[in-house]
Amino acid sequence: MSEMIEGGCACGAVRYQLRSAPYDAGWCHCRTCQLNSGAPAMVFASVPVDDFAFTEGEEKVKRFKSSGFAHRLFCGECGTPILMRVDHQPETVDFSVATLDDPDAAAPGFHIFHSSRIGWFETADDLPRYARFRPQTRGLDGTEPPA
Repeated sequence: MSEMIEGGCACGAVRYQLRSAPYDAGWCHCRTCQLNSGAPAMVFASVPVDDFAFTEGEEKVKRFKSSGFAHRLFCGECGTPILMRVDHQPETVDFSVATLDDPDAAAPGFHIFHSSRIGWFETADDLPRYARFRPQTRGLDGTEPPA
C-alpha cells in the first residue's frame, strides 16, 4: 500500500489508520446497522485485525454487544460508529467506510441483509444482493450465526 489510509469520528476525538488496503467492502441493510447509524444502510470494509490501529482517542472508544455474533465500537464523545468485531471472523475488523477521510478508498461490491432493507431505500447499482449473509462468508462454514 503506497498511501496511508486514515479515518476518524465526527468530532475528531478518535482517529485510526489502516496498515493494509481495505477489502470485502459491502452494504449492510440489517436492522442493527440501521439503528446503529440512523441511516437505511451502512458500508463496511475489512482489514486484518493487526492492520487496524487507533492513533488518537482509543480511550474514548466505547463497545457494545450489538447481536449474538458481533460487538460494535463507537466514539464515546460523538457516537460515530467506527467498527465492528464479528465472532466468526476474529482475524479481521470491519470498519465503517464512511469514517474514512477518503471514503472512495473502499467502494462497496455487494449488499447483505437485503431482506431487511427499508422499503423506500434502494441504491442505484447492479451489485449482488443477498437476503442475509453471502454464501461464501468467511467463518460460517455453511451455517449462519444467530441474529
